[in-house]
Amino acid sequence: MDVQRLELLRELAERGSVTAVALATHRTPSAVSQQLKVLEREAGLPLTKRSGRGLVLTDAGRALAASATDIAVALERATAVWDTFRNRATGDVSLVTFPTAGQMLLPGALQDLAGHDGLAVHCTDMDPELSDFPALTSEYDIVLAHSMRGQHTWGGRGLTSVPLMTEPLDVGLPTGHRLAGRVSLGAGDVVGETWIGVPVGYPFGRILHDIELQTGSRARVTQRFADMRLIESFIMAGLGIALVPRYTSSGDQPGRMVLKPLRGLDAERQIVALMRPDRAERLAVRTVVDALRARAAQVQAEHAAAAG
Repeated sequence: MDVQRLELLRELAERGSVTAVALATHRTPSAVSQQLKVLEREAGLPLTKRSGRGLVLTDAGRALAASATDIAVALERATAVWDTFRNRATGDVSLVTFPTAGQMLLPGALQDLAGHDGLAVHCTDMDPELSDFPALTSEYDIVLAHSMRGQHTWGGRGLTSVPLMTEPLDVGLPTGHRLAGRVSLGAGDVVGETWIGVPVGYPFGRILHDIELQTGSRARVTQRFADMRLIESFIMAGLGIALVPRYTSSGDQPGRMVLKPLRGLDAERQIVALMRPDRAERLAVRTVVDALRARAAQVQAEHAAAAG
């Protein structure tokens, strides 16, 4: 069977429609359909069937698509072995990150990678809902994603997930707030405050929900923003309190904002690098992920030293 046709079948399994496959592979939908028909003749079994106006995979099609993933992984692994022998991590690596992780990790990681001739990392940022992170792996080699512990949506998706760091979430308060002198805060201390929240579906929202469950009271959320700098500006203006990531926030701002740990709740987020398994085998991709892990470890060590 032709490897490129198998890859089209795999793309159909992941993207769900011939049109989406055509857009991703720079083909026309008719060309994609034609290649899938050829693959069916080679396989000797129906691989797709009509469902409404589109195509879905048969059981045989799903099994063969899974095999196509194994083949892609093996090919990339073989290429990586050769690159390792040549001691050259080369090529283009595309990366998408949510903004605060990009701010924290990317500048330093790219500085560390500057000595790798022939390696080009192309970065962009998005701030998707939790459920949208896995789909981005079809478009980018590396997806920096975050979730609360046990909340991630990429399990069972066949993706490679590399943990980068665990980041605590603190309560951000205006400096003059009545709770600003406390060492730490519990759910009962903060549930009755005015909150600046995140959009519904964003990972941080679960912690505020846990505060409500623990206290049996509803939190009053007056504004919702995705941009953490905007949230911080509302805190500093005295317009409310909010959950703020410890490492990627502006930190304690004398006369403007203080951060206080939240006790009695699992107030941490996990930051990971998500990849399709074949792309995770590329030496260039592995080199970038290693740089991200090193930078994440350095950030954590610097904050630990400052706190100590």
